[in-house]
Amino acid sequence: MSTDVTAVVLKKAAMVLAFFLLLVFWAGDARGQDEQPETATDPEQLALVLDIQAAIGPSTRDFITRSLEEAAERDAALVIIRMDTPGGLDASTRDIIKAILSSTVPVATFVAPEGARAASAGAYILLASHIAAMSPATNVGAATPVSVIGKTPKPDGMPEMGEEEKPESAEDKEPKEPGDAMAQKVVNDSVAYIRGLAERRGRNADWAERAVREADSITSEKALEIGVIDLIAENIGDLLAQIDGRTVEVNHREQVLNTSGMITERLEPDWRNELLGVITSPTIAYLLLLIGVYGLILEGYNPGAVVPGVVGAICLLMALYAFQMLPVNYAGLGLILLGIILMIAEVMAPSFGALGIGGVIAMVIGSIILIDTDVPGFAISRVLIGTIATAGSLGLMGIVWFAVRARNRPVVSGREQLIGALGTALEGFEREGEVFVHSERWHAVSEAAVAANQAIEVTGIDGLTLKVRPAQKS
Repeated sequence: MSTDVTAVVLKKAAMVLAFFLLLVFWAGDARGQDEQPETATDPEQLALVLDIQAAIGPSTRDFITRSLEEAAERDAALVIIRMDTPGGLDASTRDIIKAILSSTVPVATFVAPEGARAASAGAYILLASHIAAMSPATNVGAATPVSVIGKTPKPDGMPEMGEEEKPESAEDKEPKEPGDAMAQKVVNDSVAYIRGLAERRGRNADWAERAVREADSITSEKALEIGVIDLIAENIGDLLAQIDGRTVEVNHREQVLNTSGMITERLEPDWRNELLGVITSPTIAYLLLLIGVYGLILEGYNPGAVVPGVVGAICLLMALYAFQMLPVNYAGLGLILLGIILMIAEVMAPSFGALGIGGVIAMVIGSIILIDTDVPGFAISRVLIGTIATAGSLGLMGIVWFAVRARNRPVVSGREQLIGALGTALEGFEREGEVFVHSERWHAVSEAAVAANQAIEVTGIDGLTLKVRPAQKS
């Protein structure tokens, strides 16, 4: 009966969940349809404003690319990306740049407000845009790949500043270390990419190269002076006024911007972007992974509990979805799973800490190296790793303590439990007779005579026969 009730409850819960998801998707579609501006009667006078205010990752990529598609569908005249970013992931940045280069709507990237920056990935996006603008007191640059910061090789044949170029001798032709060669490959690839973007838009490609090789960063005034950006604007209204009548090349076709009297509309990330932004946070994805694994383990220990298994499966799938969009070191992921397995093995077959300690160490090392990037905002919190390691260690110590305590406790069952036990003689006998021990009737032998109902003590056991003696009176 209980099984039928559980099945009915689960079926109704699944129907409610499906109905809820249907409403959410319908609301998202309806929202997209209702967001058409009421004030813009002429679609050519509409400018969509997108904000990037943090590190560039999968959620930013999804927001920008889908917004550019929406701009094309709505025949918008301009897309303005208002940006303040410390950098971001290479894969996400390249996807955004591809979307900008293939966009049928002109894109103006505006580093704002005052005090903002377009560092690292932001510099690439700025150079790739049809219009590059900055607010006063902003900066751009520092585009060296973060994985090679501190060991960036200088360009081949280029002397250090203050040095004169010297002919290369045979002694100077030493083989490069593998790490240096890999760093040079990464830098050269980034240089070629950023130079191509700058040359595509007719901007200062030499400075773009320095931004990668030397991590050069400059102010908005300097950027305008040397031809890195097109203009400096106080705000979006000033930006629109300055670019009115400017000619830009969009998809290999020249287009004249008519921004006079243009209506602006700010696009907000929808619930899909918000959800993606949450689960692709390395810290959240890491927590989802742990909750998912431990939820499935708890379901395995308690079959039929349902809730731990459902929650664990959902969290684990969400974590795997997030990790496939993040730069994950799979050795780190393997170490985390190995650590969990070792800690479970400690519970199943106590080794007085050997398996558990190894599991905690493997889990901590795996957590530290899990995210394979040094981009700001894409690192797992060290505090969280320390907290989980401490909790795991305390749990491990508790398991070891219980194991030692159980080992030192007297035996309460089996053959050893009968030795020293007290009982009563059911009859008088001199050699063999019947006794009552632990609520059971036993055949017993004794070297001394035993009277009926006399207290006896078990001294040994031979098969199913107890060796007894008269109990000592205390």
